[in-house]
Amino acid sequence: MTRAERAEFVHRRLARLYPDTPPPLDHKDPFTLLVAVLLSAQCTDARVNKVTPALFALADTPHCMRDISVDDISFAIRSCGLAPQKAKAISALSRILVEDYGGEVPASLEALEALPGVGHKTASVVLSQAFGVPAFPVDTHIHRLAQRWGLASGKNVVDTEKSLKALFPRERWSQLHLQIIFYGREFCTARGCDGRVCEICRALFPRRRSAVTTKKA
Repeated sequence: MTRAERAEFVHRRLARLYPDTPPPLDHKDPFTLLVAVLLSAQCTDARVNKVTPALFALADTPHCMRDISVDDISFAIRSCGLAPQKAKAISALSRILVEDYGGEVPASLEALEALPGVGHKTASVVLSQAFGVPAFPVDTHIHRLAQRWGLASGKNVVDTEKSLKALFPRERWSQLHLQIIFYGREFCTARGCDGRVCEICRALFPRRRSAVTTKKA
């Protein structure tokens, strides 16, 4: 198969496996999504969903969060990794949203990336899931599977994102982002598949004899 043919196979198979792709992080609006995605760095989505109810009971808008102490935010999210740093970022970005954006989350990649604690992946997720802007955020699952499926070189996440965007139609980016994550968690896990075990890996590379060593994100 060519790379384009592999991409088309992945597209069709994931569409059948995951016709519905609900966002994995619980939220009610762009601000709560932004905070949840920020918390998900080095933390599972399941853990974030256990932490955010207590945090959002304290404050669920930029105006309210701005008035909560960093220590209180940190205590509410203490079971997430890097809680002190994330608490400072949440407090600072809440203040910026109030002072510069009238308490609204901007629907701009550049503006989002300029917020404390918000990198390219977080900004892309918020744009996609909160505002419906096509995006292809690359997490560890997507970076790993893109290499196993021969869709990207794995040089870095920037190269992986560029490769995937070139292979798939723009209107499918946001859904494929979630579909690949779901598949990576369920079937093509970091330890459960080495590029020769799961259904898609076997279908794409039936003659593969050696395990695929993937580059980390």
